Amino acid sequence: MNTGNFTFIDVFAGCGGLSLGLMQAGWQGLFAIEQDVNAFETFAHNLTTENAKYRFNWPNWLFKSQHSINDILQNHRTNLATLEGTVDMIVGGPPCQGFSSAGRRDPNDPRNRLVESYLEFVGLIKPKIVLIENVKGITQDFVDINSADGKINYSKQIIDSLSIDYFVSSRMIDTSAFGVPQTRHRFFIIAIKKELIPFFDENPFDAIEQYRFSFLRLKGIHSIPVSSKSAISDLEISRNGKQPSRDSAGFEEIAYISPQTSYQRLMHCEFGPSIPDTRLARHKPEIVSRFKKIIELCHADGRLNVTLSAELKASFGLRKCAIRVLDPDSPSPTITSMPDDLIHYNEPRALTVRENARLQSFPDWFAFKGKYTTGGDRRKKEVPRFTQVANAVPPLMAEAIGRVLATQLLRLNQNLDSRLNSAAADQNDLELLEALA
Repeated sequence: MNTGNFTFIDVFAGCGGLSLGLMQAGWQGLFAIEQDVNAFETFAHNLTTENAKYRFNWPNWLFKSQHSINDILQNHRTNLATLEGTVDMIVGGPPCQGFSSAGRRDPNDPRNRLVESYLEFVGLIKPKIVLIENVKGITQDFVDINSADGKINYSKQIIDSLSIDYFVSSRMIDTSAFGVPQTRHRFFIIAIKKELIPFFDENPFDAIEQYRFSFLRLKGIHSIPVSSKSAISDLEISRNGKQPSRDSAGFEEIAYISPQTSYQRLMHCEFGPSIPDTRLARHKPEIVSRFKKIIELCHADGRLNVTLSAELKASFGLRKCAIRVLDPDSPSPTITSMPDDLIHYNEPRALTVRENARLQSFPDWFAFKGKYTTGGDRRKKEVPRFTQVANAVPPLMAEAIGRVLATQLLRLNQNLDSRLNSAAADQNDLELLEALA
């Protein structure tokens, strides 16, 4: 599939999952906005360095470091104005923690207000397409004492605002349908400039669904859903052994040998041994013993991929709500930012960053940077490696969307060229088409 060289800007970029998928689909990144130092370090390392497999075409006027969207709007408005109408797509969604049903859904979470900044940014750039991904919780009502009915719905706010200038479609998608070995339901919005709609063949989400099986064949994924074991069995300690961690003194990591399944080969990309981010947690002996018993009981009771029953948690003296044992024969449940939310399906331990990254469809060469974990109040301010992975858009899903949108833009350009060259086009048509070309 020829995808051209269409351009995008990634807002709230995180560690770069959405950007990576789009660039794998042939898109060219211009710049990205991410305010967390850890997440941006990962993003920059993988997508901006001179030897990067995929590299952003970063502008000279923007320092290559972490920025908030409000800082960009305040300090670089003039530079942004020069981009008006020249960018094909703006992507990204406001941080999801304030919307997530897995969290506290705090209506006063300041991250919720970033929706307005995002819409302001779109209004300045005026791209042809806007692509947004977020958690299902963004579609639910929040308390808002300043509104007439005492409620606010952020997805409706985004759609209503974009609908002034764009044709807006939205859909809930389970990314496991696109080969991601994880049951991850996410809310997507695709907005296309209204004046371009006559030149598009179909609703973009219908086009994405129609392309799905061709995409899976292209990636060598012959059976879906992809199971957790198919994704991470080559990372089992029992197969590889352990070695001292290369980036954390006093820790051990998995000593990697080679991939075993087609999905593992797709993620490994012939990268070679010593893949990054395989550091193992330092579990105390009593924790290892507890995990062994929990794994055995969950396999025996058929309670894999689901939270432990109240009785089982009480029997182990556990207060943590979300702990689950991975089902080797099914996709993983949605990855979270808590390292011990998931226990390995047969090894008494939490998953590594790399195993979580595999379940999110990050290739093995994509290395994560910064702290591994954080806690307490810092969880609202820092984005360590486990959180970076959990918050990301799965690159495999992003690539599928990117390929379809690029194809539609190619058809648009072909339609415009055809109409411009047609002697039958009247003057009004020509004026419109020349303005769009």
